[in-house]
Amino acid sequence: MKKLLIAFFFVFCGQMASACPDYTLWGDQRYTYTAAELYAPRGHSVIAGGDRNLERCPINWSNWQGRPTGWVIQEPDFSITIQKLSGYQVEFRVVSECDTLLVVNTAARNWYYDDDDNGNLDPKIRFTNPSGDGIYDVWVGTYDGETCNAQLIVETF
Repeated sequence: MKKLLIAFFFVFCGQMASACPDYTLWGDQRYTYTAAELYAPRGHSVIAGGDRNLERCPINWSNWQGRPTGWVIQEPDFSITIQKLSGYQVEFRVVSECDTLLVVNTAARNWYYDDDDNGNLDPKIRFTNPSGDGIYDVWVGTYDGETCNAQLIVETF
């Protein structure tokens, strides 16, 4: 019985982890910018949504209590390398045709989530003191699991 419970635990945990976004994978779209280049906003088109339910992910969110609601794909939509960030703020925001959400895994491997801070059911995350240069993995998901056209905008201040 003990072996059966241990086996169940590992299968269950493995299923939970496989249901999550995975920052160890490369994004479908990869970009490299300096912070100065992002002083002019850069927009990138994406299909928002996915098949991974964030409510099943045992992620420790840096800015969110509990488990966020929404759906993303496993690999990042974007892997954005940002260089020379010292002295800048960086913002990721979405403009879309549906109720979207945003997940960002920073260069320091911290997880952030937002649902509606950009208005019109669109998300926005601004790092006023970014964790530093490196890769920012970004997922653009949807609240209800549907898909829609969206645009990720990245900008520094």
